[in-house]
Amino acid sequence: MSRGKNNYSIIIEVVRKIPRGKVATYGQIARLAGLPGQARQVGYALHRLPSHSDVPWQRVINSQGRISFPPDSVAWNMQKSILHSEGIHFDRNETVSLAKYQWKPR
Repeated sequence: MSRGKNNYSIIIEVVRKIPRGKVATYGQIARLAGLPGQARQVGYALHRLPSHSDVPWQRVINSQGRISFPPDSVAWNMQKSILHSEGIHFDRNETVSLAKYQWKPR
């Protein structure tokens, strides 16, 4: 990625590339941003987004294929609803199939 940019900017650039109907994990975004092992930093960057942001934060989930917000919280329900509207389905354990939906950039 571009030198001279702060880590959060680089993370956001990567998240913007996740296509509709696909998800990526926090760790995957960290690796693609050149920050291997810094999955938490991805979470911090997304948490800092303003509420009106057009960054597709909802497409980032954890490595188990789950939404990281507490189940049935407002944020969890919002993320699940947006992902569902993008064609991403959850199994009965509230898990997304990474084999089916994980973004595989070239």
